[in-house]
Amino acid sequence: CRHATSKITQLADLEGIASLGFRGEALASTSSVSRLTLSSSDNQSGAGWSVHLEGNVLEPIIEAQAHQQGTTIDVRDLFFNTPARRKFLRSEKTELNHIEQCVKRLALSCFSVGFHLQHEGRSLLQTKPALDQLHQERRLAQVCGTHFVENSLFIDVTIREYRLWGWVGLPTFSRSQTDLQYFYVNGRIVRDKLISHAVRRAYEDVLYQARHPAYVLFLELDPKQVDVNVHPTKHEVRFREQRQVHDFLFSSLHKALADIRPGTSLSSPQPLDLRQGAERSNPQEHSISYGSLPVIKGGVRSDGNTASDTMAKAMTYQMPLPTVAMPQHIKESLSIYGELLKPSAVNEVLDTSNQSATPPLGYALGQLHGIYIIAQNEQGLVIVDMHAAHERIIYEQLKTAWQQQKFVSQPLLIPVGISVSETETQSVEAHQSVFEQLGFVIELSGPQSLIVRQVPALLRDADIAALIRDVLSDLQEYGESQRIEQHINELLSTLACHTSIRAHRRLTLDEMNALLRQMEQTERSGQCNHGRPTWLAQSLKELDALFLRGR
Repeated sequence: CRHATSKITQLADLEGIASLGFRGEALASTSSVSRLTLSSSDNQSGAGWSVHLEGNVLEPIIEAQAHQQGTTIDVRDLFFNTPARRKFLRSEKTELNHIEQCVKRLALSCFSVGFHLQHEGRSLLQTKPALDQLHQERRLAQVCGTHFVENSLFIDVTIREYRLWGWVGLPTFSRSQTDLQYFYVNGRIVRDKLISHAVRRAYEDVLYQARHPAYVLFLELDPKQVDVNVHPTKHEVRFREQRQVHDFLFSSLHKALADIRPGTSLSSPQPLDLRQGAERSNPQEHSISYGSLPVIKGGVRSDGNTASDTMAKAMTYQMPLPTVAMPQHIKESLSIYGELLKPSAVNEVLDTSNQSATPPLGYALGQLHGIYIIAQNEQGLVIVDMHAAHERIIYEQLKTAWQQQKFVSQPLLIPVGISVSETETQSVEAHQSVFEQLGFVIELSGPQSLIVRQVPALLRDADIAALIRDVLSDLQEYGESQRIEQHINELLSTLACHTSIRAHRRLTLDEMNALLRQMEQTERSGQCNHGRPTWLAQSLKELDALFLRGR
């Protein structure tokens, strides 16, 4: 049959497609405009058959042919007999780029298979089977670049029937486009809005403005739990349990990104040898590192004090809360949460009982123009933006305090009426407990109208009607909504920005070291509340290269 498919071998396969398969008519269409030879064998003896077709010739040439187990498809002289189709092709460079991207996507999905792409006798991509993480990262470097491998974290999370593994780029390694995003479901590359929403949510508190994350991720689950035939291109899928999949993806990525702190190991246990066909990035891109930092071991510092003495001082020093003028509207919004504004809550010193004597960010040497902290660790130089770093520390402390107090409701003097659709009214009824947990009291006043009587205290001045509509839209689309938390986090972020240490404030070495130690213990401390990096490092080797030492 000219339109046969390889997806199924028995009727039960229709409910759980485990192979990538192919559209049967695609192979027939390709053979009609090219010289196509298909060779195949289904046994280990080496005996097989070949089928050769040319253009519109209906009678294929079938011959016995020795072939290893498997199938080889050879397509030559594409469009040789259909000149009319050539006018729809773009330039050779553009079409070659499409082919190269297709092969790269396949190379990432099938690590156990080797790939070799040639063009006019020139090798564009050549990979060997990669059966362990080290060799997989070598292939990853060939496809995505060495800079991605150096700035990504490997994760492997399994919860019940779901497994998510792969590489997620650091928030500081973001992109202006979505060109470095590869997501596979059971080996099939997809661009699904449910998946994109979960990933975007996991990054939303750490990405800079309109930047996009980079990742190569693989989701594995029972084929019966996913329908791959909802879109002609197979780029979109539909999950049987969409809410569970969304929550699993978000929670797994959110925790992985939150756990990235100074000292987190990002690289492979062995150095990557990327000389064989690896795609190299601009050398200048390697001059800045946001990854794992070796730590200073005990010894005498330049000021004559031992490392342990300096560490002891840093451990007992409390980073003070700076005195700043807080905007009045923030004071009013947070007046009901007096505990959040106490120095003990905003500027709580971290528990130092379990602190190591070898801190990843090293020890402070001084300040630069009252803006940056200059520190030294075993590897080399560390530079910290003190305002950005302190801003993240306070922001995380405020979020923790807020979560502990939960969402405290405040009655509205004048209840807010909202006109909605019947579907949205049903959504409010179905998710009434969700709204109550978030601090809202909403009543139905008709089949297409709502009355909001209580709201979270921090949101009393927000546009309640627009916020509720956005929440209902998210609930219908994804089964959940984070709009309310996002609004509250925006207020807490503003508060953290206004209460953190400002530029040009002189700090003592003890104050600087206390800030470094807090950074090492704070989630997401690699970025400020606006997604900008809080610290960077340069190794002695990189510094030597700048000054041409050893040449």
